[in-house]
Amino acid sequence: MTVDCVIVDAKAITPKGMLERNIVIDDGKISDFTTDVPSCDKKINAKGLVAIPGLIDTHVHYGVYSPIEEAAKTESRAAALGGVTTMMRMLRLGRSYKKYLQAQLVASRSNHYVDYTLHATIFDEKQADEMQYCAESGITSFKIYMNLGGEVGHVYMDMDPGSTSLFDAQVQLENATLQKVCQNAARLGCPVLVHAEDYQMCECGIKKAKQDNKDGLAAWSQSRPPDSEAKSIKNVCEIARQYGTTIYFVHIGSAVALDTIEQERKKGTKIFVETCPHYLTLSYEKQSGYLAKVMPPIRTKSDNEKIWAAMASGAIDTIGTDHVANRLKLKVGTDVWSSLAGFPGIGTSLPILLSEGVNQNKINLQQLAHLTSGNAAKIFGLKNKGSLQLGFDADIVLIDLKKEQQVRSDFFGAFSDYVVYEGWKLKGWPITTLVRGIPVTEDMQLVGKLGHGKLVDRSR
Repeated sequence: MTVDCVIVDAKAITPKGMLERNIVIDDGKISDFTTDVPSCDKKINAKGLVAIPGLIDTHVHYGVYSPIEEAAKTESRAAALGGVTTMMRMLRLGRSYKKYLQAQLVASRSNHYVDYTLHATIFDEKQADEMQYCAESGITSFKIYMNLGGEVGHVYMDMDPGSTSLFDAQVQLENATLQKVCQNAARLGCPVLVHAEDYQMCECGIKKAKQDNKDGLAAWSQSRPPDSEAKSIKNVCEIARQYGTTIYFVHIGSAVALDTIEQERKKGTKIFVETCPHYLTLSYEKQSGYLAKVMPPIRTKSDNEKIWAAMASGAIDTIGTDHVANRLKLKVGTDVWSSLAGFPGIGTSLPILLSEGVNQNKINLQQLAHLTSGNAAKIFGLKNKGSLQLGFDADIVLIDLKKEQQVRSDFFGAFSDYVVYEGWKLKGWPITTLVRGIPVTEDMQLVGKLGHGKLVDRSR
């Protein structure tokens, strides 16, 4: 009997540790770990490489600055080259899910190189009433933006399929909406993703910084202080405990936020925590210009070190990129206040984690696999994903820990024409990416077929 593929001489990072075996793949699944080389249609030589589970990027924005049918092509290409096999899109619909969700799903269907799923953002009570419809459509996680309100309530929504017009809106997240989202999510058995910044504190901070003629990333960070994260974290956790809601804090990057979350966990709140590569590597003390403007802001080198330690200790569960597919002409304004928040990061996540983390002994490969894949699969109910074990999807990345290469935005071929890590020399790169047993990249070249990526089945 002939199997589909065998990865030969692999050092595989499995739940039981590193396994030096050949990985047998059949019908899109891992079917065996063996010392034999069975008859196969394709053989991949992994000598000198390490096999890890394909990354699940828990936090991706695409379809905002280009329509989803185009954005899916460019961003899933960058994802594949970066070792990401499942991308979780933050859908900001800004209107009825019952009326407009299916159009987004249809437009996504044949335009991904890698697998994907969605989080549904809830902006008001009408959308909160549609959460069950979303869950029945396969979207079993919901996002709220506690940073939106007052004069800082502006947000770009996702474009309609076929449109190239930016779609902006002003959002005021009311407490009644917050309560309803938490209550409905608990009833549905779904986690709530929370952008934790207090918009009133941010509004005051920004107003004062402008009055004082401050500029730059330090001013941006100080205008949205870590205390605004702490206030927001406490607020939503108090509501979540009333209903038994599971809270997933996105893009946590400050020591203050982490300490506050630890306090709320001790009170019994069910909490998961995500960080991003930029909170591990960038600080306003070192970065200049406006490229690294993001919400919440990058903080200090001391905060970077706290995040690395929290990843190693298990206080942080996942790593998402908060990737935003935008362009330089939109991104950079005349000062930090007029510049756009957010930047691309889906392609550079794994190289950053390998170069700055694994190769510097800040985390090990087993921790990397949990942080970038295994934990996300469990939290979000991604069936048969997130781990190299028998019967699971053969979402596999072969990495070369010794490979050194400079970061170049054009390598990834994404919508964005820049990356914040441009020119960084990183050691440790993904070489080959397989999605359900099919190579999407080989030798750092795209070889996959558009449309191979599928909407992932999720359980609650």
